[in-house]
Amino acid sequence: MNEVNLHKTQYHNLSIDEILSHFGTSPEGLSQQKVEEERTKYGWNKLPEVQKVSWLKLLFKQFKSLLVVILILAAVISYYAGHIIDMYVILVVVVINALIGFIQELKAEEAVSALKKMMVQKARVVRNGKESILPSRELVPGDIIILEEGESIPADARIIESKNLQVTESSLTGESVPESKSNAVLPKETPLADRKNMLFKSTFVAGGYAKAVVCGTGLNTAIGEIATTLSSIKRARTNFQKKSDVLGRQLAFLSIASAAILFIVGYFSGNYELDELVLVSIAALVSVIPEGMPAVLSIVLAIGSSRMAKRNAIIRDFTSVETLGSVTTIITDKTGTLTQNKLTVKKVFVYGDDPIEVSGEGWFPAGNFTTNEKIIEPVENPSLKRLLEIAACSNNSSIKHDKKTDRYELAGDPTEGALLVLAAKAGVKYAFTDQLQKMDDLPFNSKLKLRATLLKIGDEKFLYVFGAPEKILEISSSVSFKNTEKTLDISIRNELSDVMDCWSSEAMRVIGLAYKKLPDTVEKIDEHLLNDLVFSGLTGMIDPPRPNTKEAVEQCKSAGVRVIMATGDHINTAVAIAKSVGIIDENNNEELIALTEQQLLQLDEKELDEVISKVSVFARLSPKVKLHIAERLQKMGELVAMTGDGVNDAPALKKADIGISMGIMGTDVARESSQVVLADDNFASIVNAIEEGRIVFSNARKTSFFLVTTNFAEIITLVSLVALGLPMALTATQILWLNLVTDGVCDIALATEKGHKDVLNEKPVKQQEKILNKSVLPLLIMMAGIMTVLSLGVYFWFIDVSLEKARTTVFIVMAFSQLFNLYNMRSLKKSVFEIGFFSNKYINLAIFVSVLVQVIIIEVPFFERIFSFEFVSVPEFIILIALSSIVLWTGELYKYIKYRIVN
Repeated sequence: MNEVNLHKTQYHNLSIDEILSHFGTSPEGLSQQKVEEERTKYGWNKLPEVQKVSWLKLLFKQFKSLLVVILILAAVISYYAGHIIDMYVILVVVVINALIGFIQELKAEEAVSALKKMMVQKARVVRNGKESILPSRELVPGDIIILEEGESIPADARIIESKNLQVTESSLTGESVPESKSNAVLPKETPLADRKNMLFKSTFVAGGYAKAVVCGTGLNTAIGEIATTLSSIKRARTNFQKKSDVLGRQLAFLSIASAAILFIVGYFSGNYELDELVLVSIAALVSVIPEGMPAVLSIVLAIGSSRMAKRNAIIRDFTSVETLGSVTTIITDKTGTLTQNKLTVKKVFVYGDDPIEVSGEGWFPAGNFTTNEKIIEPVENPSLKRLLEIAACSNNSSIKHDKKTDRYELAGDPTEGALLVLAAKAGVKYAFTDQLQKMDDLPFNSKLKLRATLLKIGDEKFLYVFGAPEKILEISSSVSFKNTEKTLDISIRNELSDVMDCWSSEAMRVIGLAYKKLPDTVEKIDEHLLNDLVFSGLTGMIDPPRPNTKEAVEQCKSAGVRVIMATGDHINTAVAIAKSVGIIDENNNEELIALTEQQLLQLDEKELDEVISKVSVFARLSPKVKLHIAERLQKMGELVAMTGDGVNDAPALKKADIGISMGIMGTDVARESSQVVLADDNFASIVNAIEEGRIVFSNARKTSFFLVTTNFAEIITLVSLVALGLPMALTATQILWLNLVTDGVCDIALATEKGHKDVLNEKPVKQQEKILNKSVLPLLIMMAGIMTVLSLGVYFWFIDVSLEKARTTVFIVMAFSQLFNLYNMRSLKKSVFEIGFFSNKYINLAIFVSVLVQVIIIEVPFFERIFSFEFVSVPEFIILIALSSIVLWTGELYKYIKYRIVN
């Protein structure tokens, strides 16, 4: 059999003899010769290791932007035109831009690389009839492995022998509750998640014992198939990279068009020599491009990444920050993402009393017991006290408090852990002593559907039992009632069944508890003892939603972001959680609110697209179908964010426009496939990240707009004067100063602008929306027009005094107009008086520094000579500043008319 077909064989459909014969093995294991043959055929049991991104590759990645390429070309042009200073300045800006992105992404890679790898290091193997411990990478198909509680499963394997075996497969299937396993033959069509006789690589044994024959190693495992899928998925360019490329093309067109217009106007005016005109046109070509644009866009992204990190979202891909603001659909896993992956008992029922609500969540052992909204003391109720004793004593789990993290962690089975915490909340805690001895223990048995413990309490012996409620009810003959016991007649059975059905419909995991007093001669648990029990009561437990998840889902809806649940869990559980967190309206009575994978597979492509566009809950999904849902949504034009923590989520995480993995509970495969890692595993952090993503886009637009405005005004002024055959309004040095120093300080300050509490009330930024588009064009033309008119006005006013005086006043008007325009740019819709003049200290600091520097270079003789300025008196300075403020008042009037009167 070749390697490709190995994993396709229906091993779950083969008997034990058939599976052993298939691999030429036996319960005694393979011979060393056979092992070597198999290894030659199938290779080592390992997955391709994820290569850490080298710092060199990260550095070169920063130069892939079209905007950076254009700047490098501008530097080359400057060099050949003899503008050496311009060339050096541009190259310095390019390097600074690269370093910002490099440092940010290097930090993210270092944070992610600290996570541990999933690979199992050792395995217990039977070879030549002898048991030994070997590195798991040495396993081959046909090896016999032995597994016990707490061990990781080193390869895909078919069970040949087991006892009370339970396996946690949440990282692969999404199912939070451990699955009972056995060696029974299953039908061929059994889905992966329901193959109870199979074990899968990188899942864990929650309880019991197993002997199994290895069926798949390396890439020929369920997790290996996912790894193969991942390698075939190529990461597309991020949304922001595409938008910055468009911005680069826009600026390239603008610069070339401006230079061409300048050359044509100058040529036909006949006032310039050809060589002089060429140099002027090249200078214009370089000056129109905002040299600081790539650097400031990187700063915007860096500030966004830093803010997200503070709100528990680590950005692995630097340019993915803005994409979060454009997300229209979030596909989220349930277990460990929306929920805490911690079973919690929420309800208790003992016959003769009203249902009891239990507060508290997770493994934290504190909570209240309430009936009809009144707190009760549980140990004062004899029937309830007995139920709590069963929960505490028929239990092999333990809860540990990590003082460093102040977190409570479970060791053992989650169901037993939930019952242990329930007892602890009531103050029922038992330590086994001479007076309380555990004589025998029967771990959960999938065939019997229960677990049992034989206890000696003083001089008496009791059998404590819990398990599937219908099974416990079946083997019980009486029910605990107050201080006595009552015959379990048909009416009582019906009452208990009604409670079970009601809780099950709420997606609760219902557990029945019972006990039995035994003769003193009983020493061990025997199946014949499991009858005539006294039914103690019922518990209803659920994996609770994470705190603030419902609020986060509501915020997503307000922000125009659709939330879809795609889980490997059962449909009833998925629907209940979806309703509790608001993905499905609790009053939604429509028939079609959730679908399983089997139902989806019956649909053609058109029907599937229609279902995906309407239904928000999908259950019992395999990794391939999760991936397919993400792909179909993308083809519909949706920008998709995929959240998850398991291996089964990895393909969709990588395929999605934004992959968001969990930092605490998430697997390495999931984290390596994502661009964003949530440090707190909290779905609510995604909403914070979306908010910051929208702020990043807004700041990118505002800073780009801010930079382009001055350059636009400069070129219009330049072209106008060339057309009139007049001397340039600014020298090359003065233009460079405006472009790099004045803009460079202010645009960085603008990049720090926070949101104005309205970004989540707007629709997502359209995927195709450009950074500079028609929406900002009217304001841009208006601001650039005012700057041009003011510049030409003071130029003609002072040209009769001297050319240097005219250039000085034009410089002042240009510089201060840009400073006043900075207040306009803080919000493209809101008045600066509304958001507050002093709400961004960096803006005011930047303006103060800029004003101080401008005054110094104009008024101090040393700098005056360097920049070819002429003295300007204080009254003249004040008048020029007042004229420059027209930019601010015009911007305020424009916003008032457009957004207050017209809209």
